[in-house]
Parts: sequence; C-alpha cells; structure tokens
Amino acid sequence: MRYLLIHCPDNQAPAHTSLPSDLAASLSSWLEETIGAGINLGGAKLQAASRARCVRVRDGQVLVSDGPFAETKEQVAGYDVIECADLRQAVDVASRHPTAVLGAIEIRPIADDG
Repeated sequence: MRYLLIHCPDNQAPAHTSLPSDLAASLSSWLEETIGAGINLGGAKLQAASRARCVRVRDGQVLVSDGPFAETKEQVAGYDVIECADLRQAVDVASRHPTAVLGAIEIRPIADDG
C-alpha cells in the first residue's frame, strides 16, 4: 500500500531554513534507511506557502489567486510517498522522520484505482 506523508511543522519551527545539525543528521539517516529499504518512493521539501497559487475554473474562466488554498497557520512544508505493508508500518516509518518532532505528519493512503 502506498501512503502520502504530509509534513506540517509547528509555527515555532524554523520555516524553510536549514535544519539544526542533529535533525539534519536524523533526516539523512531516515532517507538513507527508507530509500535503501525501497520504502521511500520519493518526496520533496516545498517552497514557502506565500509562493503558492490556487487555480479554479468557474463558468469556463480560469481564476488564479495568490497563496495556499487553506488560510491556516499550519502549512505543508513537504511530502514523501512511501510503500508499506500496512498502516502500522507507515506510522512507524513516519514516527522516525524529523518532522514528527517539529510538528506533525499526516498519513494519507493513496487510492489504488488501477
């Protein structure tokens, strides 16, 4: 089963800056372990939410607005796609990612519609 890990650091976490050396080392270890085991299928850090654009089509008109879709304090900072045997394993993998210390990681099963 594939899962999307959505990284949501707390507001107090340093936004879009370098991680402290201990967390950077932890991230490197996590990536090495999950990629090496074939669990991590890919991921990326996202640029600041202020760089986002939201696109809607209404009555045939393309509407583009600045900023993220949701007006919230919490923002998505990055993502990973992992492949695990089940949700229990996905929780275990997510719990070892540094974002779990800086905020939260939302785990979403990816629909397998064929």
